[in-house]
Parts: sequence; C-alpha cells; structure tokens
Amino acid sequence: MDETRQAMRRFIIALNRMDGLYYQLSRKLGVKDNILWLLYALDDGELHSQKQICEEWLITKTTLNTVVKECEKNGYITLLHPEHSREKLICLTDAGRQYANSLLQPLYRAEEYALKKTLAHYGNEFIDATESLADSLLKESEKNFRQARTGPPEKSI
Repeated sequence: MDETRQAMRRFIIALNRMDGLYYQLSRKLGVKDNILWLLYALDDGELHSQKQICEEWLITKTTLNTVVKECEKNGYITLLHPEHSREKLICLTDAGRQYANSLLQPLYRAEEYALKKTLAHYGNEFIDATESLADSLLKESEKNFRQARTGPPEKSI
C-alpha cells in the first residue's frame, strides 16, 4: 500500500471512530443519532433552513424531513415562514433548547478537552487542513463519480 493510501486509510479510520463514538453516545443518551445531529446543528443560535442543514451536514432530505417532523411533534423545534421565501427556517423552542443543552453539554465538554489537547500539539492549522481535505475530497468525488456515471468516451471505429 502506498504512503498516500495508507495515510488516507488512517484518517478515514479515525473519522469512523469519531462517527461511531457519536452514534454510541446518542444511544447512551437515548436519542436517535440524526436527532442529536439536528440539535447540534441548531444549537449555534442561528436559524437554518432544511436545505442549509442538508448541504452542510450531508444529511439526506428525506432523513432530515423525518427528524424535523419528529422534533416538531415533540415540541423541540418550530418552523418559521419568512416573507418572500419558500424555505422554512428551523428554530429551537425553549423546550428544545433545554433538551439540546441536556444532551449536548457533556458532549461539548468532551469535545473541548479533546480539541484543546489536539490544538495544543498541532495548532489551529489542524482544523484548516481537515476542512481543506474535506472540501477537496468532496470536489474530486463529485468530478470522479460524474465521470464514472457517464463512463469513458467511446472509441469510434
């Protein structure tokens, strides 16, 4: 295995371990992982459309729509209908903010400790590099998979 392949494999394993950890934590907290991610996305105090969340968090529209309906039914979120827009904005209710806080605070403490320790060793460039890798991988994947769908150009005889 070449050096680049081996490095990417290590990186993907680390990401999968973190993803698996969040999944395990959601189960320990008694909440579906997609609900945890929606609450996490909304916990920044901003209003978000479903489209924004789908694009930023790479959650499918159908999955997010199901989670939004469940959270709305439970009184955790409300949908706002701004004038001159077809997009509904998602907002945490007071009960949703309290619920999100009860779930996310222990997680935030663990993240803060782990990130401070990592940044002390690797610096802020760690975050920049990870974002750059994610952006490059998304861009290249879109290009490569678009080519794979259309296939190589046919040879003319």
